[in-house]
Amino acid sequence: MASVVRSEQVRRKKGERGLTLVELIVAFTIMALLTTMAVPLARYKVRRDRERVLLGSLREIRKAIDDYKDASLAGKIEVKLGTDGYPESLDQLVQGVKLLQSADGKKIKFLRRIPLDPMTNSRDWGMRSEQDDPASQSWGRQNVFDIYTKSAERARDGTLYSEW
Repeated sequence: MASVVRSEQVRRKKGERGLTLVELIVAFTIMALLTTMAVPLARYKVRRDRERVLLGSLREIRKAIDDYKDASLAGKIEVKLGTDGYPESLDQLVQGVKLLQSADGKKIKFLRRIPLDPMTNSRDWGMRSEQDDPASQSWGRQNVFDIYTKSAERARDGTLYSEW
């Protein structure tokens, strides 16, 4: 009878299957490789989604600015001198501008709200002017004298000629 009990214990040990240490290491290595490949792809997708939202926000702002410019050219709204018919700020598009034909001071609004920048999660958008130097890193109009001074300094340095 003792031999029968021992053979049952041996059968149980043979019937019980588990993973060896080598199999566990191989499985975890494969999982780690798949994870390292999936994380950059997920980040790439998130970035592309943000860029898609950014493109939509920029189109919305661009349309509002174009509508403002069209209204100013048609003489429907009051425009300040020196702005070339463009809004001074995005807030002006949200708050609205008085219609010239309206006697009761009615306003026309071009944006419901300033769109959120998905890259910075803020509503602060930089604005550039037609008079800005294309290589400038600052926002707003620059003095033409400053642009000529910078290019003259570069010419004295010799860097202007080496950039060509």
